[in-house]
Amino acid sequence: MKAVPANVVASRPANGFADYWTLTKPRLNGLVVASSAAGYYLGMPGPLDAWKMLQAVAGTALVAAGAAVLNQVYERDTDRLMRRTRERPLPDGRVGPSDATSFGLALSFVGLALLATRTNLLAATLAFATLAIYLFVYTPMKRRTPIATLVGAVPGALPPLIGWTASHGQIDAGGAALFAIVFLWQIPHFMAIAWMYRDDYATAGFPMLPVIEPNGRRAGRQAVVYSAALLPASLVPALVGVSGAVYFAVAVVLGLGLLVLAARFAATRSDQSARALFFGSITYLPLLWIAMIANS
Repeated sequence: MKAVPANVVASRPANGFADYWTLTKPRLNGLVVASSAAGYYLGMPGPLDAWKMLQAVAGTALVAAGAAVLNQVYERDTDRLMRRTRERPLPDGRVGPSDATSFGLALSFVGLALLATRTNLLAATLAFATLAIYLFVYTPMKRRTPIATLVGAVPGALPPLIGWTASHGQIDAGGAALFAIVFLWQIPHFMAIAWMYRDDYATAGFPMLPVIEPNGRRAGRQAVVYSAALLPASLVPALVGVSGAVYFAVAVVLGLGLLVLAARFAATRSDQSARALFFGSITYLPLLWIAMIANS
């Protein structure tokens, strides 16, 4: 497909609310909402206050949405090079960079203010750390080194900890376990995505593992190693009293299933096995949250 000249791209008509909604990456933000809500619920020392929980989750989601928008402003040129991202509002010219920047900053500010005033400063500080690491460390690192995947997993794992601290008031073993679960889970999930879209990443100049090592051995090895580490980490909530024995059993079954998918991907390094690992990973986490909450 021929590249669209910049002056043509800039003239595309905007689709109003839909384009700004798309900029917030609503599907990814759905995971943020679920994980922060789970963290809040599991960290509660007393009865549920639904209104306070809603404010904490909304604040976390707004910060995550703002980070997503600002990330797309930074990456609009490389997004234009990739098939899966070139029709996003910024590279397609339907939203201008200055408008998107203002939108992203506004979302981030409102989210941080909501957390600071309606929950506690620790939760707001963690949310600010999420924003800062994602935008100023992870995003520029993506163009330089595959280690960026590990760095990006840090802000990706903070939403459940933000929820936990919003209700619990402090970081302890339970909150740290939730962070560790999401951090470790992201690596096999990312390796599957990187393999499936390796040609796109290569075109845009992102040095993902399947790009710098086309045989995929390191990507497969990382998927297995982090899936294996995830299994014992996922049992910690039961061991520290956050959840119970039923959750423990479910976590073992889910963890083994994900490990099998990761091992199959490492062995075959095919698009089919990567796709199976991807869908297995996006099934794993919601089921784990449901089991943890139901047996809390």
